[in-house]
Amino acid sequence: VQLVESGGGSVQVGGSLRLSCAASGYGGSSTCMAWFRQAPGKEREGVARIATGSGNTYYADSVKGRFTISQDNAKNTVYLQMNSLETEDSARYYCAADFRVPCGLRRDAYNYWGQGTQVTVS
Repeated sequence: VQLVESGGGSVQVGGSLRLSCAASGYGGSSTCMAWFRQAPGKEREGVARIATGSGNTYYADSVKGRFTISQDNAKNTVYLQMNSLETEDSARYYCAADFRVPCGLRRDAYNYWGQGTQVTVS
């Protein structure tokens, strides 16, 4: 499984960004897809996840109501729409995938990771 993130960048407080994660190499099977983030000196934390078969989503409390995870099955792509960004959202954002269900938001629930994309909010 290969995951390639894009869409990061620099944005002002209150702004928006949309991250994309293009997935390949898994034959289109139902998966758990998630976004994690890691700021310097901090642990990698789960932000949002989606079960691609059912579309069921789950969010960390810190982003609930501001971030939306979605999928485009035709493009094998998962998105993270980030609105009302805060300085605390600055981090490197990683896309993750796994086939084990039920889908969780713990780091150890995911075996496949992208290289990440940087988000800076100032």
